[in-house]
Amino acid sequence: MKGFILSFRSEFYKSRKTLGFWASIMLPLLICVLLFVGFYSKSEKLVSYPPMVLWLQFAGAILAVMGSLVLPMYIIFIAYSVNSIEHRADTWKTLFTLPIQRWCVYAAKYFYAVFLVFTCLALFVLFTIGFGNLLSVVKPELRFDDFHMEKELAEIYFKLFLSSLGILSIQFLLSLLWADFLKPMGIGFVCTIAGVILASKGWEYAYLFPYSHPMQAIKTMMHRGDSDHAKQLQIDIFTKDVFVSMAVGVVVFVAGYFIVQRRSVK
Repeated sequence: MKGFILSFRSEFYKSRKTLGFWASIMLPLLICVLLFVGFYSKSEKLVSYPPMVLWLQFAGAILAVMGSLVLPMYIIFIAYSVNSIEHRADTWKTLFTLPIQRWCVYAAKYFYAVFLVFTCLALFVLFTIGFGNLLSVVKPELRFDDFHMEKELAEIYFKLFLSSLGILSIQFLLSLLWADFLKPMGIGFVCTIAGVILASKGWEYAYLFPYSHPMQAIKTMMHRGDSDHAKQLQIDIFTKDVFVSMAVGVVVFVAGYFIVQRRSVK
């Protein structure tokens, strides 16, 4: 456990000045600021909307951007950026000859990538809530403060996080084995496009393809409650696409370790 913690801390110190690290912070900030400006400039057309509809439109616009291409491409980039430091410096052999178990080094790198994705999605929750409430301050006629959906937003982004684990595990392994950025990026991009097409066309087995999981998660996560709770949103987190994503994540993570153990990493 001590070796894992040391390796994890090392990943943080190595990456804290990289684009991958700052992308996890700037991506949610940039998207939420753009939506804030859009709602602010169009406030006259939104005044008549009830608070719940305002929140659904504001949060839904952000989710629409994230769930199609941005989240999968961000994950592909993060998976590569965590391993690119060793590729560029040619330090894989040195890293794996340290007096730390190879399992700890491998797991620390993977869970650091998971940590970056989790941080990014958690910031989406915080910035969505923050900028939504800020709109009610600068534009009081937009009654964002009359409705609260903090719990629902946390559940939505937690589901998105779980739905991304399959993609992350696959891309992490590809980027670990290939120093060339184009190979894992190219495979990830093609698979992402295929996943978006499968999910958008409603193919019944799209939930079995990891790259369709973010869009599948959005399509299956939100539904109205029954007639007695018409004003409440119910978030179905553990749908079959999420279970498949977690299963793929675990299987590829474990398989990746044995592949790395048997292969000379350059």
